Amino acid sequence: MKESDVSQGGSASELISKRIAELGDWRGKTLSRMRELIKEADPDVIEEWKWVKPTTPGTPVWSHDGIICTGESYKSVVKLTFAKGASLNDPGRLFNSSLEGNVRRAIDIHEGEDVDATAFKALVRSAVALNGSGRRSRRKRSPKPSSKGVRDRRDRSLQVSTTAGNTSTKSAKVAENADGKRVAAKAAKPRKAVGRSSARKPAKPTLLSGGNPQIAKGEGAAPVRAYIAAMPGWKRHVGRPLDALIVRTVPGVPRRSNGTRRSTASMARPGSSTSIL
Repeated sequence: MKESDVSQGGSASELISKRIAELGDWRGKTLSRMRELIKEADPDVIEEWKWVKPTTPGTPVWSHDGIICTGESYKSVVKLTFAKGASLNDPGRLFNSSLEGNVRRAIDIHEGEDVDATAFKALVRSAVALNGSGRRSRRKRSPKPSSKGVRDRRDRSLQVSTTAGNTSTKSAKVAENADGKRVAAKAAKPRKAVGRSSARKPAKPTLLSGGNPQIAKGEGAAPVRAYIAAMPGWKRHVGRPLDALIVRTVPGVPRRSNGTRRSTASMARPGSSTSIL
């Protein structure tokens, strides 16, 4: 068994022995027996004395790669608290306190009670094994790199960054030249003439509430033809032959589109007029 040093009041083992002697009753005997069982279960256990405060003299602690358990004494109970008890297998059902926690478990021993020695030592060995597994997993982690290794990696990173920057600059120049060539080729390429099919078609005239098209006011045959062409359905089929009949019957008759809200196309001679619609 190893002992941890305590600066004041002697070693940890001496302080634990002093606590047992001070208790002097069944609590001292119980704490002494559990101490011996811990040593039998783990001969390499370390005894420690922790959490010394002005109001409390301290607490006995048994450790191996971490805390196994603590030994606390109260007026009516001796409590052994296992630091990682929630992760331990307890086939003997020794844990009877602090059962609601996610980490610790405790064994409360009252006056006249006797803890099964075999089950208790198996519990101590399980706690030691659990602490050891955690320590081995920490050792497997990669050690922190030295300052020299950090500098070397930083220098390599700078070299890579510089090379990447030069490559990026060259790539940008190549891309810029390629874009310039494409722009020049596009500018030199003759544009195709816009055919009649691609020319923008005139918008259809708006039909007024009476169904007549709204055509700009104008004189001559063109506005009248535009008006007739914009007439909907049967009106267009009637308007074309009517226009031809009037022109054939009255040669030289003036023709115009009135261009009002109630648009009409009319043909007139002095003193009279004929409206198509």
